[in-house]
Amino acid sequence: MHVGIAGLGVYIPDTFMTASDLAVATGIPESIIASKYGVKRKPVAGPEDTTAVMGVKAAKAALSDAGIAGEDVDLVIWCGAQHKDHPSWLAGLFVADAIGARNAWSFDMDAQCGSMMAALDVAKGLMTSRQDLNRVLLVSGYREFDLVDLSEPTTKFLLDVSSGGAAIVLQRNASRNILLSSAFKGDGSMSLGCIVPVLGCISWPPKAEDIGRAHFIVPDEPWFKSWLGEKTMPNFYHVIDRALELSGGMSRDDIDYLAAIHLKRSAHEAMLEELGLGDSRTTYLDEYGHIGQNDQLLSIKLGLEAGKIKDGDAVVLVGAGLGFVWAASVIRWGPAA
Repeated sequence: MHVGIAGLGVYIPDTFMTASDLAVATGIPESIIASKYGVKRKPVAGPEDTTAVMGVKAAKAALSDAGIAGEDVDLVIWCGAQHKDHPSWLAGLFVADAIGARNAWSFDMDAQCGSMMAALDVAKGLMTSRQDLNRVLLVSGYREFDLVDLSEPTTKFLLDVSSGGAAIVLQRNASRNILLSSAFKGDGSMSLGCIVPVLGCISWPPKAEDIGRAHFIVPDEPWFKSWLGEKTMPNFYHVIDRALELSGGMSRDDIDYLAAIHLKRSAHEAMLEELGLGDSRTTYLDEYGHIGQNDQLLSIKLGLEAGKIKDGDAVVLVGAGLGFVWAASVIRWGPAA
């Protein structure tokens, strides 16, 4: 038994902030935002595009790509942002109802911006162990930019955060795009390194002044930067190498396309150099910024449209979520062997 991707959908809002807009909001020169931060523009959702609604739009695109109806889905897994339409609320059930998945059950899960790879692995495990799961929809929406104050000095690294939705249909014994293995690495020592300090139960009930503090902050910026500099890139390489090894003993030489989280340009280029890859084997998301756990599926969609991904290619997805968890997955694109 194997699991493959039968359909893929991405939703991008039609309103954008440009590097010029971001320069005005942050005080950082436009040229630095475009070159160093790697953001020429980024999609920013309007009030009608809530987190779950963007997930619905991506889910409908994925179902259309798979050529199936909502009623053909057995399970909907929400792997989108925690910042949802309502607190303490199941977005997956909302999506299931909106797409007509009347035969499906659902649950929400989260690994921040590593959620899509975590959901791939969870779904594969469930489909392997349960005979009643033939098609599983993974769906995500993301608009964490609501929680980013562009004038906050400690979180300039979050200026790339944008919005959108992504979804994939996984199918038991699919004829194409076989999901191989995934790998993860966690480090909770930074679980409080970047937080929204209010609106959680630790500061409940909310106070009138909390509205002005409802955004990410880094309480200890020097420590945070030092920790990230030491941990981030080695842990990316660790999960990539481990996912490849688990996928039949593959190595970096077997990577045909890298679907990576949006990083600042220097980190992105360092990753390509370390892995021995060129620009023709990835897509830099400088027209989109960081859409959370949707980056990897967006990269695959763009890679397919540009002819960068071909049948038989080993596609590696990689990302990381605040807290921190690093994640990578390997997909063999094209017809199943």
